[in-house]
Amino acid sequence: MGIWRGRIRGAGEGNAGRCERRDMSQFRALAGVFRGGSLFLTGHARGKVLGPWRACSSAVTEPSLAVHNSSYVEEMYYAWLEDRKNVHESWDAYFRNVHKPASEMGEKHPSALLQGRAMSQTPAMAQKVVEDHLAVHNLIRAYQIRGHHVAQLDPLGILEADLDSFAPSDLITTVDKLGFYGLQETDLDKTFRLPATTFIGGGETTLPLREIIRRLETSYCGHVGVEFMFINDVEQCQWIRQKFETPRVMQFTSAEKRTLLARLIRSTRFEDFLARKWSSEKRFGLEGCEVLIPALKMIIDKSSAAGVDCVIMGMPHRGRLNVLANVVRKDLDQIFCQFDPKLEAADEGSGDVKYHLGMYHERINRETDKYITLSLMANPSHLEAVDPVVQGKTKAEQFYRGDTEGKKVMSILMHGDAAFAGQGVVYETFHLSELPSYTTQGTIHVVVNNQIGFTTDPRMARSSPYPTDVARVVNAPIFHVNADDPEAVMYVCRVAAEWRATFNKDVVIDLVCYRRFGHNEMDEPMFTQPLMYKQIRRQEHVLKKYSDKLISQGVVTLQEFEEEVAKYDKICEEAYTSSKDEKILHIRHWLDSPWPDFFTKEGEPRSMSCPSTGLGEELLQHIGQIASTVPIEDFAIHAGVSRILRGRDDLLKKRQVDWALAEYMAFGSLLKEGIHVRLSGQDVERGTFSHRHHVLHDQEVDKRICVPMNHLWQNQAPYTVCNSSLSEYGVLDISFPF
Repeated sequence: MGIWRGRIRGAGEGNAGRCERRDMSQFRALAGVFRGGSLFLTGHARGKVLGPWRACSSAVTEPSLAVHNSSYVEEMYYAWLEDRKNVHESWDAYFRNVHKPASEMGEKHPSALLQGRAMSQTPAMAQKVVEDHLAVHNLIRAYQIRGHHVAQLDPLGILEADLDSFAPSDLITTVDKLGFYGLQETDLDKTFRLPATTFIGGGETTLPLREIIRRLETSYCGHVGVEFMFINDVEQCQWIRQKFETPRVMQFTSAEKRTLLARLIRSTRFEDFLARKWSSEKRFGLEGCEVLIPALKMIIDKSSAAGVDCVIMGMPHRGRLNVLANVVRKDLDQIFCQFDPKLEAADEGSGDVKYHLGMYHERINRETDKYITLSLMANPSHLEAVDPVVQGKTKAEQFYRGDTEGKKVMSILMHGDAAFAGQGVVYETFHLSELPSYTTQGTIHVVVNNQIGFTTDPRMARSSPYPTDVARVVNAPIFHVNADDPEAVMYVCRVAAEWRATFNKDVVIDLVCYRRFGHNEMDEPMFTQPLMYKQIRRQEHVLKKYSDKLISQGVVTLQEFEEEVAKYDKICEEAYTSSKDEKILHIRHWLDSPWPDFFTKEGEPRSMSCPSTGLGEELLQHIGQIASTVPIEDFAIHAGVSRILRGRDDLLKKRQVDWALAEYMAFGSLLKEGIHVRLSGQDVERGTFSHRHHVLHDQEVDKRICVPMNHLWQNQAPYTVCNSSLSEYGVLDISFPF
């Protein structure tokens, strides 16, 4: 991956034909600058683009480039004819050889052929060749940047996901738009060399313009829209290009399609079952985005294969029961009994409504045959409030397991489109995501994009084109996908899991879908969105569309499909029958963490006792002494800090404490007992009023620090104190589980 920064060496330079990686300073003699894989020559070349360095010469007499890259060599040759200083000396030597008599070279020698073609063209024609190649390179880049604006993302076919029906003028949506690049319809069948910044060629290095446009439309304007060109890391951009541009990359085996169908059946039939049994109950069903369940399972499968064995999830209420049932795999009877109004609360309390509850479960992942722990965090009606809580729990799990690179523990956050765009805690969470003391090494965000809020149209709900634009602040790639194309969704989820495993950075999946009913099942959406819901009522279910597709392909038979449906319906009916035996609601069935100090393995509450919290004066004096000194030699502290430390020592001698010293003693005593202490927030290292100074800074050596509290005892627990962004909401949650 990456661009070759090399030079083509001639025979006179020794070791002919070798292409080496060199610093750009090697090209200063040519005044060349690499941009997107092309070499832009200035000075003598008068700004002409002589093409990308895509190969190395084998010798001055006959470079391999002359045989395989004829159009490129022609461009070089025309520039040489104009002025020999326009090209490198190795090419100068080669083109001098071109002008030898044909009798010396042979009529079919590539040099003779090149000279013959050049004789028939004028400098103006040569200039047109260069300009057309540059135009095609710009066209490819335009699709990479803006192709998502014309992607077919809305399953209903009535809205543009970016709120704008205008097609960018540099995308070839009609033939006349070729004129934007100075090209004509007659150029469609001309062959052009592909730049190093695209993978649409597969194994080919040249393609006709017509095929270039077709492949770009397939990659960027179908059921997937990719936003990534704002990322300033070239390697990451190349990685994404390869994942989406490589021809026929979105392929699935028959076994993978059957697995996808089975998961879609469970997701759909679960909602159908609830609708039949409790038609007048609020359940915040997943109808219209049933593909969320196989999407989450794909992410978990690929992450498990990469070594992850603990996934912590957060989500709003829409689809929560389905996620509990078919992703976390909570017992169905425990879900169904929640609909019983006669269910009594156990002694430990009644908990919350069923679509706010969480769950912790360890099971075998069937695709990888590895153990995996899944935790779905409980979440109230505040929608995005759970985001930093999930990050805090994930960070805690990683800390206690020594998982500094996030290879074992990861987080998945699900969002609604309106809340993702509208709630500030989302922005706060993103800004904490790459800070050294807060990062969880990449979160996969899945937006269930209903294209509506409660009743509010997206045009009145956000100022940004997409609900996901907030993710751009941390250079997270954004994959928009039509939720009625299950295979496209699965591919995007696979790529997202691979991205997180490769780069340890956030990534966003925007599932563009619809909400088949209102905000809840009792709400009437026709009051405010009549045209949308007329279309939704006509919309065929995604399960029907996908099953028909697989049956027509011969992947499954109609009988096999119906048997799979009947199998899951039977599971639901049996669980419904057994749920009637449940008379008491036990909170232990709904814990999103095991909490071993509060509950037994069987889930019974432990008897709680309050141990003595008093401390001996000798222990307090020891902690105070450390708090009053610098435990590292040759460490120059500020005179003002030295004065504060002397003040602490004076307090100790008088057997007195102030707030800062009392805090020091409390934290220190916990560290002695082996309890990790983490203090986080804006300015916590020094303290807003310059009272704490838990982190000392050497005044002579840049970035050299000392944390005295980590020098109390040899076998103490670690003390973590870390400043944060100026967050007054999210940072509280991300610190909470520690």
